[in-house]
Amino acid sequence: MALIDRLPAVRGKLSADVTLAPYSWFRVGGPAEVLFMPKDEADLAHFLASTPDDIPVQVLGVASNTLIRDGGVRGVTVRLGPAFAKISTNGTQITAGSAALDAKVAREAAKAGIAGLEFYAGIPGTIGGALRMNAGCYGSETCDVLRSVIALDRTGRRQLMELDELGYAYRHSDAPLDLIYTQAVFEGVSDNPDAIKARMLEITRRREESQPIREKTGGSTFKNPDPDQSGGRGAWQVIDAAGGRGFRVGGAQMSEKHCNFMINLDNASASDLEQLGETIRQKVKVSEGVDLDWEIRRIGVSA
Repeated sequence: MALIDRLPAVRGKLSADVTLAPYSWFRVGGPAEVLFMPKDEADLAHFLASTPDDIPVQVLGVASNTLIRDGGVRGVTVRLGPAFAKISTNGTQITAGSAALDAKVAREAAKAGIAGLEFYAGIPGTIGGALRMNAGCYGSETCDVLRSVIALDRTGRRQLMELDELGYAYRHSDAPLDLIYTQAVFEGVSDNPDAIKARMLEITRRREESQPIREKTGGSTFKNPDPDQSGGRGAWQVIDAAGGRGFRVGGAQMSEKHCNFMINLDNASASDLEQLGETIRQKVKVSEGVDLDWEIRRIGVSA
């Protein structure tokens, strides 16, 4: 029996054998065995509660920081649509669905005179991804402004969780991996909208000047290493010292502009990109004695 025939009836859309490369910023990756786009949170909860436990289920955002392997993703890949992208403000609080783009949340906060979320202007992902990995940049991160989340577990049970239940650390959360976030509440501080927008423009300018945002790329490939091990150097600095800037494997390259970014330079496969990252990790370990951990999420199976 085909997987899609084992799944419950839904109000959203279930599709078999959907190529995921177009959804990925790297523009690589094999198909989803089944892609599910739920109508709303109730539809998603029903699906999770009614889907057999032996069927893998995982969520995919805009895949700005995800490498989808060439063999595709087994089980069900959930992609959240417009019903999960709503944004509202109330005083100094902003509520955002998990499919809302980080940059749009920053813009809506600025319009409402809510400061503190400007850093989201520099993160090319969705709120769901930011919640999962405690995304941040330029000295700020998600846990600095997050107050609570709503999530569904693998049984479809709805959970309201406060910040201290999520176990945040640098680019890490202790929250169960099977949670699918649907909404988050953030708290900022009041400020002049024009002043907030000016800070956002500066973040955007810095990002455009320093990162290869016009290329087929993802976010930062590796987390910044343990400063005691690296002598306080960031990931890009140890990669540069190890000769990684511009290094190529097949059609994949470590960016000349920012060497902690991989780019799909010339029809790279996901295998090219993953091999490039692993080669860079080895080079940095041998040359600099520093361990690099992936920040990019890798999902699926090899071809």
